[in-house]
Amino acid sequence: MKKSGISMLAAALAAGVAISAVAEGNSVALKADAKNIKYDPMIFGSFLEHFDNQVYGGVFDPKSPLADEDGFRKDVIAALKRIKLPVVRWPGGCFVSAYHWQDGVGPNREPTYDKAWFVEEPNTFGTDEYVKWCRKVGCEPYICTNAGTGTPEEMSDWVEYCNQTMGKFAKMRERNGHKEPYNIKYWSVGNENWGGHETGAKTVGEWGPLVRESSKMMRAADIRTKLLAAATPNEKWTLPLLREAGYLLDYVCIHHYGQILAVKYNPTDYVGAMMLTDNAENNIRAVRGILDKARLGGGRVKIAYDEWNLRGWHHPWHGDFRRGMDVGARRRNDTHSTYTMADAVYTACQLNSFMRNGDIVGMACFAPVVNTTGFIFVHDKGIVKRTTYHVYDMYVNELLPEVAPCAVECERLNGWRASTGMIDAVVTTDAARSSYRIAICNKSPDAAQKVRIDFASLGKSAPAKIKAKVLVGDSKDAFNSPEKPDRVVPSEAELAVSDGCVELPAHSVAVIAVD
Repeated sequence: MKKSGISMLAAALAAGVAISAVAEGNSVALKADAKNIKYDPMIFGSFLEHFDNQVYGGVFDPKSPLADEDGFRKDVIAALKRIKLPVVRWPGGCFVSAYHWQDGVGPNREPTYDKAWFVEEPNTFGTDEYVKWCRKVGCEPYICTNAGTGTPEEMSDWVEYCNQTMGKFAKMRERNGHKEPYNIKYWSVGNENWGGHETGAKTVGEWGPLVRESSKMMRAADIRTKLLAAATPNEKWTLPLLREAGYLLDYVCIHHYGQILAVKYNPTDYVGAMMLTDNAENNIRAVRGILDKARLGGGRVKIAYDEWNLRGWHHPWHGDFRRGMDVGARRRNDTHSTYTMADAVYTACQLNSFMRNGDIVGMACFAPVVNTTGFIFVHDKGIVKRTTYHVYDMYVNELLPEVAPCAVECERLNGWRASTGMIDAVVTTDAARSSYRIAICNKSPDAAQKVRIDFASLGKSAPAKIKAKVLVGDSKDAFNSPEKPDRVVPSEAELAVSDGCVELPAHSVAVIAVD
C-alpha cells in the first residue's frame, strides 16, 4: 500500500481524488526568535470506558481465539504498541460516577447494575485487570475516580489499594496476588460532574470543596500522585474550582466532542466537520485565560484534554429517565462509513493544537481506544484501523519532540455559515533545529492546495524534491472496514518543490521531512 518516488499529486490522481481550483496564498514560516516548545507525548493518549463493547468484546474477550492467557486481545495490544500509546484513562466517563472500585477486585465478584448505562456490569475487568493490560500495552494507567456517588475516603482508599505498602487496602491488594504496589501516578477527581447528565452531578459551590478534600486525602495516601479534576472552558465553573483547590491540582480536565450525537445519529458531512477543527484552539485559549486569572498559569496547573473526538457517542435518552435508554441503538456507533477522511483531518488539527500549546497542554485522551468512536474497531476475526488510527501512527512515529512556533497564512474554507483556515500546520524539530517534520492538513474537500514553505526561516535551502508521508483517501468520504481494512492508509511520497511550494491533495494529512 505504500507509494514511494511519486508526487503526492500523482498519488492523489491515481486514487481518484478530485484536483481542481488549486488555491494560492498558503504559507508556513517559522516565527523569528520564537523558542521551541517541548510538548508532552502524553497528548497522544486515549480513553477506555465501560460502555457498550469497549471493554467486553473490545480490549477484553477471554473467549476469543485472538486473546492471550489473560483474556486481552493480542491484536489490539500490538496495534497500540505500534503507536506507542502513552496513557489510557479508565474506567469512565459517566460509568465511574456510580462505580465502586471494590466491586471489581478480589476472587468473589458479583455483577452490579450500571446506573449510567442501564446494563449489568459483570465486574470481571477491574483495577487489577486494567493495570495488567496497561503494562502489556506499555502505557501509563490513569484512574478517574467516583466523585458522583463516591466519597473522598473511597477515592483515597483506591489510591491506597494501588500505591501503598501498608494499610487495610494495600493488604487487600497483596491478598489478591499483587504484592508490589502499582505506583499509579495519574488520578482525577470525577468526570463531568458539572453536567446534569452525570450521576451525582454537583453545583459550582459544591465542587471546589469536594475536589479540595478529595485531593488532600488522595495525596495523604500517596504524596507522589498527579491530581486532576473535572473542569470546563467556562470561567463560572473553573475559576471557583481553582480558587478552592487549584493549589492541590496538577491539571484541569477538559472534554469536547465536535458534534453531539447522543440522541440523533446524524453525523455531519465533511465540510461540517472542517468547521469544527478550531475547537481545541478556542477551548485551550479560554482555559489558559482562566488559569492566568487564578494566578496558576505558566504551567503551574496544566490542561488535560482527557476526553475528545469529532463524533460524540450515540446513546439515546441518557439522563432522561422518563424515557429509559435505547441500548440497542449504541451499535450505530460502529457504523464504519462514519469514520472518514473528515475524522482523520479533524483529529490531526486537534493534535496540532495540543502541540502548539505544549507549554500548557500536558495530556490528551482520544475517546475511546476501541469500538464506539475509537480509532480501532474490534471484531471476531481481527481489527480495523480507522482513519484516525493512521493519523496517530504518522504523528507518533514521524514527528520530532519539539515545536518550532510558526506563522501560517492561508485561504479560507467556508461552509455551514462558518469559516476556517484551509490548511493547518505545525512545525516539529529537535532541540538544535537540525531537522524538521512539518505536519500539514489540507481541509479542502476537493481542491489541492499549494503551500509555500519558507525554507530560509528553517535555515535551509529549498530542495527540488522533498520526502513526505501522506494520508489521503480516494474520496473525502473514504473509510476502512472489515471488508476493506486498507482503503485508507498512509503512503510514502516524494513531492516536487516549485518556487518553494509543495502541493497537497484534497482532504489530506501530510508529514513533510526537511533535513
